[in-house]
Amino acid sequence: MKVRDPTIWMWGEALDMLERADRLHRQFFQLSGAGRASPTWEPPLDIFETASQLIVMVALPGVTADAVAVDVELGAIVVRGQRRLPAFCANCDIRRLELPYGNFERRIELPGQQLQLGARRLEDGCLTLELNKLGVP
Repeated sequence: MKVRDPTIWMWGEALDMLERADRLHRQFFQLSGAGRASPTWEPPLDIFETASQLIVMVALPGVTADAVAVDVELGAIVVRGQRRLPAFCANCDIRRLELPYGNFERRIELPGQQLQLGARRLEDGCLTLELNKLGVP
């Protein structure tokens, strides 16, 4: 049986912890826009591209469609809203809280090509935005 080198194992654990800390920092400490309630977290997203579209999927577990706003700005789309604690939490002690709650905002920079916001769906905890490329058949 091969003996594991503890320095390599410890270095890997340290890097994993730094990565988790960095991810939490990005989620919870984002700058806010003026005149709005300050966002406290930034939802993660995926962006896919086809010949005719950009498809953006934003992870918003437990967020209702009426709690999300999508604004198209010059060169970007901004997704903002609020994730509230469940109603039963009013009379309970929280033992662990890993999913972020409160106001959120995510600014998505767009490529230089012209895009038009098409379909918008919120299902299975993900907001899917379809951005159609203009001038593409």
